[in-house]
Amino acid sequence: MYWFVGQKSKINQNYILILASYYFYSCWDWRFLFLLVFSTLLDYFSAIQIEKSDTPQRKKLWLWLCISINLGFLGIFKYYNFFVESFAELFTAIGFKVSPLLLDVILPVGISFYTFHGLSYIIDIYYGRIKSEKNFVDYSLFVSYFPLLVAGPIERATHLLPQLKKRRKFDFEKAKEGVYQILWGLVKKVVIADTCAVYANGIFENYNSMNSLSLMLGAIYFAFQIYGDFSGYSDIALGTSKLFGIDLLKNFNFPYFSRDIAEFWRRWHISLSSWFRDYLYIPLGGSKGSKLFQIRNVMIIFLVSGFWHGANWTFIAWGLINALYFIPLMVLNRNRSNMDSFKLALNFDSLRILINIILTFAITCVAWIFFRSKTIQDAFAYISRMFTEGHFTEQYFKIERYTTELWSLLLIFVLVEWNCRTKIEPISGKYSWVKMSFCLAAILALGVFSDYKEFIYFQF
Repeated sequence: MYWFVGQKSKINQNYILILASYYFYSCWDWRFLFLLVFSTLLDYFSAIQIEKSDTPQRKKLWLWLCISINLGFLGIFKYYNFFVESFAELFTAIGFKVSPLLLDVILPVGISFYTFHGLSYIIDIYYGRIKSEKNFVDYSLFVSYFPLLVAGPIERATHLLPQLKKRRKFDFEKAKEGVYQILWGLVKKVVIADTCAVYANGIFENYNSMNSLSLMLGAIYFAFQIYGDFSGYSDIALGTSKLFGIDLLKNFNFPYFSRDIAEFWRRWHISLSSWFRDYLYIPLGGSKGSKLFQIRNVMIIFLVSGFWHGANWTFIAWGLINALYFIPLMVLNRNRSNMDSFKLALNFDSLRILINIILTFAITCVAWIFFRSKTIQDAFAYISRMFTEGHFTEQYFKIERYTTELWSLLLIFVLVEWNCRTKIEPISGKYSWVKMSFCLAAILALGVFSDYKEFIYFQF
């Protein structure tokens, strides 16, 4: 439809995409389409009013009105019960019995993502970085574009809107890249993430009966699960978008090959990290001022990032731990020391790089334990048992796959990712059809029979 019916004009292409996007979202729950439409209308008209305002006070009024309403909806759906329950527990702890009034509502899928799409647009309008979009269809498509609607990447109006305002022409090479990227994303999600999920879920749900080795493996399995799950979705989204002739922002850049935690956060969920940098960290003062002032800003960024992920103290603890990892690098002015690319060779420098990568991955896995655990108490109990239980024998589960085979699979995956750090996509290039055949075989052999099908980031 898009390339044969809609090819003659940009308007037809955008109408097809926006109808597809609304249908896509309604397949989850059609009632929340009204929330998506309301958010779109709010940002669209607020941007026009900000641009038309003849005084700074009026511009600021429209900005904060729009931000408050957007964050208000996000707060009601995502954080209301969390705050009410937390205050109730606090009052109970000091001797007052409280019966909190909770809301029995479903969290709209992708609400954090499309809310941040709109907020970045409004803030860019306020600071005069772009002009307000008068074409409502184009703006609606920017907010609701279905490949990125439910789990990102978080796009910027400065990057995506110009592409939506012109007619796209079919590019076979870009479409081929898109197919490769979709297929590799499916390998990450269906083969790696869903396979690891079987083990990670089993270990985290029964950590009290697991030995030290199994608990360490559980943290590693979850690290690969969340990476394969989220970066796999991003690859599918970017690849799908290329089939429509549209480029989305890159969201992952081989984060587990980072040499320190600062580099990790430049490579992990890039669209969110850069969003917080541009719209929160820099307005707070960024790296200007005293070290104490900079530490405050870093703490705010990481705590807000943790809170963005979910209404649970475990996410806030995860953000705090990453802040504690990051702050020493910033204090020592080493947070930007690993900006360059690198190659390994048979020398001491390469050994040092390899050790730094392993250590960074290890502390990242410890932080992921808090992200995955149901409560902070569970996370501390998990870590305590991991370091004190003292047995390092292999434990098996009553499932169809075993630890040795899974480790072999993960080793192959890491080698492929390492080899393809500088390439567009692992499947592309010489012998691409052979590689595609292996990928399809892996998806069919390992993914179709997996018990785990959900995307982790749909809940955020």
